Amino acid sequence: MDEGQLTLSKLKEELESVCQSKVEEFHLLGYEQVTKEEIWDCVTSKYRKEIPPLHQVVNDILSLSVTKFMNWMTMKIYTGEID
Repeated sequence: MDEGQLTLSKLKEELESVCQSKVEEFHLLGYEQVTKEEIWDCVTSKYRKEIPPLHQVVNDILSLSVTKFMNWMTMKIYTGEID
């Protein structure tokens, strides 16, 4: 495992409660099947080369809209990445 993945993994642990907060928001809006893992995968899918500062990751999670999330899910379905 390279250093970037370790950092992203550690960051995921630190921000679990932030992802849970976003999940709860989506559940209140009627998207009851959304999980913390999906929120995390959606937000971090754009971090290809380097991981941004902590405040940027938190902002990306908290500002994630249902529209952005659903677009990401749709692309995953089209590319066959959905389990």
